[in-house]
Amino acid sequence: MKVLIVDDETLVRRSLSRALKSKGYEVQEAVNGTEGLQLWRSWHPDLVFLDVLMPGMTGPEVLKEIGNDNKAKVILMSAFSGEHNMQTAQQMGASHFVPKPFEDIFAVVKMAEDMLV
Repeated sequence: MKVLIVDDETLVRRSLSRALKSKGYEVQEAVNGTEGLQLWRSWHPDLVFLDVLMPGMTGPEVLKEIGNDNKAKVILMSAFSGEHNMQTAQQMGASHFVPKPFEDIFAVVKMAEDMLV
């Protein structure tokens, strides 16, 4: 399975990447929405972890741009969980919402795996 992580926080990208690679997944990382959109279109991931707030292009802007081309499951992530939740994530075209910081990175990976079954 191919997983794309789009987040401007290095620690989030590295933590998710390590946890996913330890499970045998192929992982690519993008540091912002513009780079994430380019990778999404060229690499065609099965799953995308997408941060809401990033410099330049935000997560919701990436989702809007990808539009109907979206074949991947999308997990929207945000530290501003009061503003974003499962309902707003689904309205934007995401499959799930995860608040940051993560309490248990392996629980997040397990939730992602369960979405793909």
